[in-house]
Amino acid sequence: MLEICTPHHDYVANVLTALLCVGLAISYLPQHLRIIRAGSSEGFSPWFLLLGSTSSASGMLNIIVMQWGIVRCCRVVTFGSCIESIAGVIQLMLQWFFFTVILVLYMIYYPPHLKYSEVDVDLHDNRPPQHVKTSVKTDAWRLSITLSWVVFLHIAFITFVTFLLLSAETPDLPSRSPQVSLWATFLGVASALLAALQYAPQLIHTYRLKLVGALSIPMMLIQSPGAIFMVLSIALRPGTNWTTWLPYAVAGAMQGSLLVMCIIWRARQHRLHIDDFGHPLDIPASSDSHTDVSRGPEEGVSVQIAVEDAVESDVRADADEHHEGASEETPLLKGKEARGVVRRWFGW
Repeated sequence: MLEICTPHHDYVANVLTALLCVGLAISYLPQHLRIIRAGSSEGFSPWFLLLGSTSSASGMLNIIVMQWGIVRCCRVVTFGSCIESIAGVIQLMLQWFFFTVILVLYMIYYPPHLKYSEVDVDLHDNRPPQHVKTSVKTDAWRLSITLSWVVFLHIAFITFVTFLLLSAETPDLPSRSPQVSLWATFLGVASALLAALQYAPQLIHTYRLKLVGALSIPMMLIQSPGAIFMVLSIALRPGTNWTTWLPYAVAGAMQGSLLVMCIIWRARQHRLHIDDFGHPLDIPASSDSHTDVSRGPEEGVSVQIAVEDAVESDVRADADEHHEGASEETPLLKGKEARGVVRRWFGW
């Protein structure tokens, strides 16, 4: 115990960990503010948030188990030495906390129009059917609630098991018991698998939506290359092994893929003159470009083009009717008037 509690000063690891802790706060802040300012969490996959929250929780408890002997030294060392020795634990706790805040904001700012189902009520007159909100939850909103409860139960269960096993440890033994070592490996491997699966639903969701939505590109620009330093910082910590840093290496690679996709969709949105949520941007009337509000795999047809095509086909049909009834007795002025009508329609 005394040998473990002997302070070991690794200034490179300490500086790297301190910078990463500050970087975590700075990188997650744009994502939190983006959801709050937009007042909407549209664009997130609930499966992505479920897997991310459970993965970060497993990774946090893995390092607590791996460095439990060092954590217990805080009872006999100075406050500064304690913070220095458990800096890796603090780093992964921050990672879990900031990501879980995204899940909380996702539930708080879930789009109201997507929470409950709508039905069309026929008024049996010339008016169009009325959209009426019901008290029936949509499948997406019901799924989000269910997955949020799964996240809560998961963190409660693995925390209980972790500290139950740690409380049964003999303080004087220099090594961990087989049960604790097996549990630590399980947490690390589970965290890596969850991290690998974490971005799959979000990548699929973002690909199908073809919109950035509430995802923060600045956050991913900071975190994707920062994953390299994250892995290095964890690997330099005493008592850690591959089960501790592997989840963050996998998550960094997957997040980089999501970043590339979001940059591509942002360029597409700029070309189609729509915002991150698919709403048309304000375009001056003198602009020759057409506002495309389509979503999905097809590019769609802009509203202005559709209206002009419909008007043009109607005018041409009317002109054809006059043309069929024309003869050598028909005045030439009538054709000029018809052509004038076409010009006035397209002028509008």
